[in-house]
Amino acid sequence: MAESDTPTPAKLLPDAIHQAVKPGTALLRLETTQSREGLLDGAWWPRSRDIAAELPALITALTEHLGPITRVGLDATAWNEIPTRLVIDDRVVHLDSFPVGDDTVLITRGHNDHFSLLVVPPHASVEAARTAMARAVRADNTTQAAQLLIATATSERQAP
Repeated sequence: MAESDTPTPAKLLPDAIHQAVKPGTALLRLETTQSREGLLDGAWWPRSRDIAAELPALITALTEHLGPITRVGLDATAWNEIPTRLVIDDRVVHLDSFPVGDDTVLITRGHNDHFSLLVVPPHASVEAARTAMARAVRADNTTQAAQLLIATATSERQAP
């Protein structure tokens, strides 16, 4: 069997996934290796806490590289007014929200293929956000999202 005939396991990331969602809007970085060995698969830096405004560009970018996104899991404490679903690019994306405080967004493609993204708070400085995002996409990252944000001075939890 030729190497090109070998099916790629669904959980691998494509090589060209580290790019901005859309110029002038939220930023997205995903792990650049296909292995997905790190604790997080990437990082997202939305510009606001309005999920209906922020999520469409993220889903569009992810769909282009990963295929259709079916569900998004959100931390209910991090977003304003979370709907149960959004129609993005003529597809219904279901939103689940839980008060977990874990600073992540869980993206699901297919039935059971999950991608965990660090969510950098909108208020973060450019330097702190870049540092947090760079650490999140490292293949050897074993730091939980909340701890990563605290270590890079992006967490709202450290306010006096």
